[in-house]
Amino acid sequence: MSRFGSLAFAKGCASVLQKTNWSACLAFSPLLVGLSGCASVQVHLGMKVYLDKTPVASMKVTLPKGPSIGPGEKLPLVVVVTEPDGKVLQTEGAGGGKVMWKDLKITATIVTANQKGVVSLPRDPRISDGKVPHVTITVPSHPDIRADLDIPVRYDEKYTANFSGSPGSSGMNGMDGTDGASGSMGSMDPNNPSAGGNGGNGTDGSNGEDGGAGGNAPPVQVRVAFRSGDHPLLQVSVTATGHQKLYLVDPHGGSLMVSADGGAGGSGGRGGRGGRGGSGGMGSPSGTSGSSGSDGRNGSDGSPGKGGSITVTYDPQAKPFLAVIRLSNRGGPPPVFMEEPVAPLW
Repeated sequence: MSRFGSLAFAKGCASVLQKTNWSACLAFSPLLVGLSGCASVQVHLGMKVYLDKTPVASMKVTLPKGPSIGPGEKLPLVVVVTEPDGKVLQTEGAGGGKVMWKDLKITATIVTANQKGVVSLPRDPRISDGKVPHVTITVPSHPDIRADLDIPVRYDEKYTANFSGSPGSSGMNGMDGTDGASGSMGSMDPNNPSAGGNGGNGTDGSNGEDGGAGGNAPPVQVRVAFRSGDHPLLQVSVTATGHQKLYLVDPHGGSLMVSADGGAGGSGGRGGRGGRGGSGGMGSPSGTSGSSGSDGRNGSDGSPGKGGSITVTYDPQAKPFLAVIRLSNRGGPPPVFMEEPVAPLW
């Protein structure tokens, strides 16, 4: 069924549903669910509800994959609506329920929320440091109903700061050689014999191109400050090529991987296949077959790039927790560690 035909069917089915004769349409519910703009049809089928036509006694909001969120993380919200008779409804999406997010209004601080009930915390830890993100859910059709949720921020995440060189480009494959032409037919008539023509030689395949060299990684500077308190944290700055990335790391479960590896060399192109020799033509005597062309040489892989130097400057108080800062700079010099006072990074 075409898209326009499906939409026409949906409208027709909705019209039938309004007349309460909807049993035939029910068999096509999977199709209707997939159509865009079919909320009214889904409501008629009992798959969704309109909150402006639903009595609401109370509402709460939960974070089923929580209870906390880390920088750069996205988590779905689930809203639970309770009707006066005790019937419970949940939001669509992660809640798998009948309540549509378009019937709700989300107000968020520190985190952001999209129209599908998914909250996101910015990657920059300065935005959330020392703060508690908050979400408020209201129902425009029921102004007296609201639900609030504080979302604690966690910093025991597995962070990565990747400044590795770019991989080299792959070499182009060689062209296949052309097959030789078959020899012409001769005659095998004993009274009038003639030799068959020789088959043509196949041409050689061309060589594959060499892969490009991997890119070199830049020098990387890492600074580690210590945040004291009942729950100590590490403030980490990673800087390379004029770009700075900031992290707040909980040493009890969190980690930061800093990579400045040389880029992998590009793979060499495949050599072209030599063309097959043409078969000799039948005759008396038959022609000889042509020689096959030589296969082209495969291209060489490109050389890997050089790893960047990594210098870690850490505050003395951060020394017991340096194991959570992991380094990788394949093809580069050994990392350098320097201990000296490091002031708070923000």
